[in-house]
Amino acid sequence: MKLQLSLTVSEAKRVIAKGIKQLPEIQRALREGRILLKGGTTVSAFAEEAAGVKLGICGRVTPKGTKGGKYDLDAPHCILIEGGMVKDVDDAQLFEEAAMSLKKGDILITGANAFDIEGNAAMMAGSPLGNFPGKIIPALCSEGVRIIIAAGLEKLIPGKIDEAVEAAGRKNVDISLGMAVGLIPIKGSIIDERKALEILAGVKATVIGMGGIMGAEGATTMIVEGPQNEVEKIFNIIKSIKGSGVSGSPRSLVECERGSPGCREDMACAYRAGLT
Repeated sequence: MKLQLSLTVSEAKRVIAKGIKQLPEIQRALREGRILLKGGTTVSAFAEEAAGVKLGICGRVTPKGTKGGKYDLDAPHCILIEGGMVKDVDDAQLFEEAAMSLKKGDILITGANAFDIEGNAAMMAGSPLGNFPGKIIPALCSEGVRIIIAAGLEKLIPGKIDEAVEAAGRKNVDISLGMAVGLIPIKGSIIDERKALEILAGVKATVIGMGGIMGAEGATTMIVEGPQNEVEKIFNIIKSIKGSGVSGSPRSLVECERGSPGCREDMACAYRAGLT
């Protein structure tokens, strides 16, 4: 049986969250281990799925560019899930302690702003050194911690991550629509919406188109094929998430304006400089 479906970017994030939750290693960690989450809208969708909480969103890309939030966070950006309990680890010391507490079988889940066809990924950094997550996450590989990168196919770039990292840089940009950002490479297993569907049921998912209009910009259109009962399982999941919006604390999703608290760290921002 074959099913054709289209997912908006926000819907794809929900599918990714559901797929990650069904991974055997995630199920084990939820029962008897620890999962450390570094916030973002896709990771927030997982936090909702796994723990019933929304995360605070810091940086984001909007039609205006690379922006921060207007208000101080009213929900943690980073959390630790352990034994069914959620712990706020949203400062440098708590996050480092949580990261160092991770043992074999524990997992870090983070998002990414770009990945390439070779499986390399990177996250944007609008704060110096990417703030405390940017300093710690790249080093977790040295501890043997499993890292899962939750990123939709809209983050797939046409070149290589190495080239993108070299082109970017907070201090290398002269003027920017929004805050200038650099890129921090991260290593891990990338789970996009195609892979998530194949985790959720015994199907093969093939991307046949990208993009759209009227809110479907960045959408993914796929053919899902397999036994009828497995394809119907996917169909029911898709029906359940159709129309999903962006995950994250609503207050944190309000983007920054000139004079917002985070502006003091922004570099090269044309809005901050009053150039637009």
